[in-house]
Amino acid sequence: MAARAAMVVLVLGIVVSSAKAADVDMVFLKSAVSKGAVCLDGSPPVYHFSPGSGSGANNWVVHMEGGGWCRNADECSVRKGNFRGSSKFMRPLSFSGILGGIQKYNPDFYNWNRVKIRYCDGSSFTGDVETVETSTNLHYRGARVWNAIIEDLLARGMNKARNALLSGCSAGGLAAILHCDRFRDLLPATAKVKCFSDAGYFVDGKDITGNNFVRTFYKDVVNLHGSAKNLPASCTSKLSPEMCFFPQNVVPTLRTPLFILNAAYDAWQIKNVLAPSAADKKKNWAQCKLDIKSCSSSQLTTLQNFRTDFLAALPKPGQSPPSLSMFIDSCYAHCQSGSQDTWLAEDSPTVEKMQIGRAVGDWYHDREVSRRIDCPYPCNPTCKNRDDD
Repeated sequence: MAARAAMVVLVLGIVVSSAKAADVDMVFLKSAVSKGAVCLDGSPPVYHFSPGSGSGANNWVVHMEGGGWCRNADECSVRKGNFRGSSKFMRPLSFSGILGGIQKYNPDFYNWNRVKIRYCDGSSFTGDVETVETSTNLHYRGARVWNAIIEDLLARGMNKARNALLSGCSAGGLAAILHCDRFRDLLPATAKVKCFSDAGYFVDGKDITGNNFVRTFYKDVVNLHGSAKNLPASCTSKLSPEMCFFPQNVVPTLRTPLFILNAAYDAWQIKNVLAPSAADKKKNWAQCKLDIKSCSSSQLTTLQNFRTDFLAALPKPGQSPPSLSMFIDSCYAHCQSGSQDTWLAEDSPTVEKMQIGRAVGDWYHDREVSRRIDCPYPCNPTCKNRDDD
C-alpha cells in the first residue's frame, strides 16, 4: 500500500494527495484559484494537514515554510520552475520537530491539529498585485494565499480552537511575526493564541562594505509584490513599508505573545545580510560562510560584532509584546524547530541546560517566560551547525 503511486481525491474544490504512510497528506486548495490566491505560476496553494486527537482535538499549530524571497521578475521566474514558486513541484513530506506526532519527542504539541503551509509566493505571504505580468505570467499573491488557507483551516474546525500557535521558519518565521496579530483576531476571543518565530528575526544591518544591502533588497520585494498594504499598520503608520519587514520595528507593536528562536550567528544572515555575494566579489568569505570553523580571526571578530548588533536589535523589556520569550543560541544555524535533533532529542542544542522544544512548550503553556541568551561562539558544545529552511 505505502509503495503505491500517489492517490488523489477531489472533494469540494480540494485535492488531497498522499504517497506513503510516513508522509502527511497534501491539500491542494483548488477553490482558492478563483479568488486569485495562487503561487507565483498561478498554481493552487498547498498545505499539509495532520488532524488532532484526544486532548489536542481543538488545538492547532500552523507552521509556515521558509525559503527566502524574490525581488524581481527574473528571480521569481526561476522559482516558477520549482516548489518555491509552483505547487506542481510539491511532494508529500513527513512531520518532525514542532510538527512531530510522537509524544516523547514533542510532548506539548504532538496530538494537536498540525499544519504546514507551503511557501510559493516569495514575499513571506504579503503580496497582492491584481495585475498578472503577461510576459512572465507571474502572480504576486502571497497575502491572498495566506488568507485562503487560514479561511480553509477555520472551516476545518480552527474556528473552534481552544489553543493555537502560528509558527514558521526563516521567511515563514518572519511571516509568523507579520501575521501574528491578524491570526489572533481571526480566532475565537476565548482561545489562547500565541506566535513563534524560528530564524525569522532578520536584522537591519550593514554588510561588510558598510552598505544596507538587505534594506534595499526588502524595498525591492515590497515594491514588486505590493506588500505595503498587508504589513502591520502599527508599523507602516510610522515607517516606510520596507522597514516593516524588519522584526525589530514590528515586534514592539505586537499585541500577541511571541517566542523568538534564533541563532546569534544566523547562517542565512551571515551569508546574505553580512557578507552577501555582491559585497564579497573576491569571495574572501566563501569558506567562512560554508563553515564557521574556517573563518579567519578577523572574520570571527566581524561575526562577534554581528552578534552584538543582533542582540541589540532584540526587543527590550517594556517595549515588547506580552509574555515575550527568547531562545538565542550561539550556533551557526538557520531554522532549528523543524528537525527532531535540534527541537528535542538527547543531544539537541541547549542554553542554560534547556532544550528548544521544552522552552517553547513551557512558554506556550505559561509554565515559564524566559529570555535565554547564549554565551559567545564557540562556547556551546551542544550546537548543531546547519542551514535548514
